[in-house]
Amino acid sequence: MAGKKILIVDDEIHIVHVVAIKLRNNGYEVISAENGAEAFDLICQEKPDVVVTDLQMPVMTGIELVEKLRSNETTRDIPVITLTARSFSMEKEQQESLQISQCISKPFSPKELLRCVEDILYQQAVTQKS
Repeated sequence: MAGKKILIVDDEIHIVHVVAIKLRNNGYEVISAENGAEAFDLICQEKPDVVVTDLQMPVMTGIELVEKLRSNETTRDIPVITLTARSFSMEKEQQESLQISQCISKPFSPKELLRCVEDILYQQAVTQKS
């Protein structure tokens, strides 16, 4: 799965930094954005294989970003992992309707996030072969 492109979207730069190091050390190309609006522009240009986004951000929230991705034909199938503060939970129905692959609560382990990314990419590869 190495060489795949992952976009990290979070307004907390230390989270972006820690996650980027973990993913790069495992062979992934990492790009980042500080909010949903910046992320959407990058997604349209870069076509990442997976998007990891915080939900609570200025300018455009993670939910608004995912809604915009799902309504755009060229970005609707990009897998999304959301990062949420423990106090901000997402209903299972909303997660399913937005086709969010995984929700991870902060604080989280970069190793846990890496495992989620790898699982999603593995499932994509299996699905594409069938």
